[in-house]
Amino acid sequence: MARYRDHLPQLEADVFLTDGGIETSLIFDDGIDLPDFAAFTLLDDADGRAALTRYFDSYAAIARRDRVGVVLETPTWRASPDWVVRRGYVVDDLDRIHRDAVDLLVEIRRRHENSQTPVVISGCVGPRGDGYHPDALMTVGEARDYHSGGIQTYADTPADLVTAVTMTYPDEAIGIAEAARAAAIPAVISFTVETDGRLPTGQSLSEAIDTVDEATGRYPAYYMVNCAHPSHFADVLDPVEPWGHRIMGIRANASKLSHAELDEAEELDSGDPDELASDYLALRRILPGLTVLGGCCGTNHRHIAAISSACVAA
Repeated sequence: MARYRDHLPQLEADVFLTDGGIETSLIFDDGIDLPDFAAFTLLDDADGRAALTRYFDSYAAIARRDRVGVVLETPTWRASPDWVVRRGYVVDDLDRIHRDAVDLLVEIRRRHENSQTPVVISGCVGPRGDGYHPDALMTVGEARDYHSGGIQTYADTPADLVTAVTMTYPDEAIGIAEAARAAAIPAVISFTVETDGRLPTGQSLSEAIDTVDEATGRYPAYYMVNCAHPSHFADVLDPVEPWGHRIMGIRANASKLSHAELDEAEELDSGDPDELASDYLALRRILPGLTVLGGCCGTNHRHIAAISSACVAA
């Protein structure tokens, strides 16, 4: 049974962690081959599940160390109809994949949660497209239909919410929010931006958030920004405008490279954990409501440990 679906504790916390860049961590730190960044495939064998368990245990341990809560995202960024077929599965496998992913995190929660460290389980929903390039744009209705099966499955599990990450345009985000509302599960929307702070479509972050809020009656519990370095979007954040107050989470890249440069890079740019932690402190000075702090490409437990230490101390 979902523990926090009716009251998400991160909405009232000062610091709440989430994990780092799961796919790049598994590929570059653990040496695991992940075609299409499809981490969900690791659920199907003992070695893969062990790698996922080690990954999530490390973040839960940081949260316990610093006595803060943590949101753990299922390893399902690529677990949607088009992507599972690319990996040799059939669409009917999705229900099992999503349930297995949640079950894995339920076990992590059982081992690590205490009164000072709530462990929130989020069903991760990735984009239908590439994640960097907004190709084959869907209408709101198409997006709702495409994602509704997975979201309904999460609603039938102990997952507390769903989080749509690396969203590149509002219509897909609106469709996901509508599917979540129909399934009666909270939703979080996380947009990605380019080095100019705009979505890959060229739309401003403010317009994207306002568009989703207007279309859904502000259904998302909050918004996040992920898969971009803080230097790419810090100057577009506005602490005065209402849309700025809707951003409560950041999962930044360790690298300052653009998406195009990251696509071409042959080695991982993991940046500097302490420098990234300082960047997060600066973001929290701009938007004091930033609560959910994690990482994306190139980040691992070292980055999140540094971010947590710095923000808790501050």
